[in-house]
Amino acid sequence: QLQLVESGGGLVQPGGSLRLSCAASGFTLDDYTIGWFRQAPGKEREGISCISSSGGSTYYTDSVKGRFTISRDNAKNTVYMQMNSLEPEDTGVYYCAAGRPLFVQTMCNTRRYVNYWGKGTLVTVSS
Repeated sequence: QLQLVESGGGLVQPGGSLRLSCAASGFTLDDYTIGWFRQAPGKEREGISCISSSGGSTYYTDSVKGRFTISRDNAKNTVYMQMNSLEPEDTGVYYCAAGRPLFVQTMCNTRRYVNYWGKGTLVTVSS
């Protein structure tokens, strides 16, 4: 069964950190661009960060630049997102996705070219 499984979400205070993981089963991630998307309550799902299959190209939405870092370990078939200096506005369900866009920014900005979605992990930033 082909699937992506997110983990690492939870409740954290403002200014805190979390590391999210996205693990694949049934297929290898190294052929895919991987993206992290966030859906806040009452809002549309938005692309937060995407990384190319080699890891050589990354994209971050403006609101997380300098705070979030996406990385991948193809040997472990896993992609990570380190989230620092978390803010209440970062609250939401975080989904990872695998796709094959020509450019990583395209998948993040449009959600096009996504072949697989995970079921999400909840991040709550609150004091």
